[in-house]
Amino acid sequence: MPIFEYLCADCNRVYSFLVKSLASAKEPVCPKCGAEDLRKMVSSFAVGSRPSPATPAGEEGGPDPLADPRVEREMMKLMSDAEGMDENNPRQLGQLMRRMGELTGEPMDGAMEEAVRRLESGEDPEKIEEDMGDMFGDEPSGPGGSGGAPSYDDGLYDM
Repeated sequence: MPIFEYLCADCNRVYSFLVKSLASAKEPVCPKCGAEDLRKMVSSFAVGSRPSPATPAGEEGGPDPLADPRVEREMMKLMSDAEGMDENNPRQLGQLMRRMGELTGEPMDGAMEEAVRRLESGEDPEKIEEDMGDMFGDEPSGPGGSGGAPSYDDGLYDM
């Protein structure tokens, strides 16, 4: 089951949400202040052992698409490829991000699609981050926000 991270600009805090079924995923609400305009963050990922494809994906039922052993093998290959990636090659980073999205079935929003497209074209990641900083949680101080790097909540919340 995927875990997604969302930033609450009001709290300047990142929260982790467990998605039991991609089909029933909804927009989360801040567990602390109740804000409804959380921003999805780009986060790291990990692949562990998964249940068999026949295992229900939570209350909605149906198999977890990420539980397929073939997908798990591809994710492990992707992680292995990432270890040998040239960190100075933005094209490789863009390809890695696109492949990860394809494997997880997680659609890219417009901003993420633009960032990946720019990486794939060879553009400098620092320039992309400078242009799109708020996408990565680097926005300036706003109402209730500290303006610095967000803090991370240790909890895991149901989505």
